[in-house]
Amino acid sequence: MSESQPHHEELRRRLGMSDAVVIGLGAMIGAGIFSALAPAARAAGPGLLVGLALAAVVAYCNATSSARLAARYPASGGTYVYGRQRLGDFWGYLAGWGFVVGKIASCAAIALTVGLYVWPDRAHAVAVAAVVALTAVNYVGIEKSALLTRVIVATVLAVLAVVVIATLGLGETDITRLNAGADASIVGILQAAGLLFFAFAGYARIATLGEEVRDPARTIPRAIPLALGITLGVYGIVAVAALLVLGPQQLAAAAAPLSDAVDAAGVQWLAPLVRAGAAMAALGSLLALVLGVSRTALAMARDRHLPHALAAVHPRFKVPHRAELLVGAVVAVLALTTDLQSAIGFSSFGVLAYYAIANASAWTLTRAENPPPRIIPIVGLAGCLTLAFALPISSVVSGAAVLAAGAAAYGIRRLITTR
Repeated sequence: MSESQPHHEELRRRLGMSDAVVIGLGAMIGAGIFSALAPAARAAGPGLLVGLALAAVVAYCNATSSARLAARYPASGGTYVYGRQRLGDFWGYLAGWGFVVGKIASCAAIALTVGLYVWPDRAHAVAVAAVVALTAVNYVGIEKSALLTRVIVATVLAVLAVVVIATLGLGETDITRLNAGADASIVGILQAAGLLFFAFAGYARIATLGEEVRDPARTIPRAIPLALGITLGVYGIVAVAALLVLGPQQLAAAAAPLSDAVDAAGVQWLAPLVRAGAAMAALGSLLALVLGVSRTALAMARDRHLPHALAAVHPRFKVPHRAELLVGAVVAVLALTTDLQSAIGFSSFGVLAYYAIANASAWTLTRAENPPPRIIPIVGLAGCLTLAFALPISSVVSGAAVLAAGAAAYGIRRLITTR
């Protein structure tokens, strides 16, 4: 960014504390709560809650490291910026590459989730329509996105509250189904934690919007742990309710876990409400994901790691409009043409790699820079690497291949520019 044009290319600081928390909640309390419980139960069985607790510990460490770094570097881009500043250009680039590629695939998968809940026979068409609509909302300004996210979060929380009350109040619960020790392997628990961590990873959206948050040094370190804490509480309550009613085996076999929990409680008439809540949750996740990906693309374009044209900021709406349109177009094409179930695996791998770099960056903060306690980035880094390589082998291979491709592109670019 040139010194003569900072006022034109900078984004506008419009988001307060409540807006930042709501955007984080919209990213985390999304499609994952309606879909992640079943594969986690298949991996860990009765060890599901242990996996949830492990994911929570890693997520807390990542959130703390990210919050301290975001307060120090309140610019769009998240760990892309932190890695470049603390570890060097390559590590920041690798974090940004993993985030953009992985999250674009995740956006498409979540868009398809909307389609499958709203109109299964026309899932791809509904997915594209959702992407187009939310890209349009993002294009006209961050306040519109924050307002829509607030409505979505309130709706989804209300639906989840109804599900929990109905299942615990009317269903036949069995406390022995919470026995987390029986028949649970360490590998299964780690895989479950990796799957559940994917659903928590949205708190990075607050950090990637750092250039649009008012008083970021104060707001971001408070907003991230607050949003994470609320999400952990919601996930824990819903997971316990589902286990008490269905048990780990029935939960593992469920195609739509919360709908099955409602059916088991004898209130089948609530199923349409659950489906509507799932669609709303997926829309909230998609909205926040597109925001985060476009801001990271903006930061990388400013440094010419992506085409510099994507660094443009709309003169009226003060959003990275070209980056948003490109991200929306790529997501729409993927949602229309691809089955992205396997993409979630390498997306999880990429997200964990992204946070591994964030923790390594936080480790380098000096005492004068308000670092987290040393144990936080150590546990966060070790946890990210452990969960990443505990994922199914196909996810590890595809995720590593994506990161390697990005590293190769970086190396080629450096060779060309240094000649």
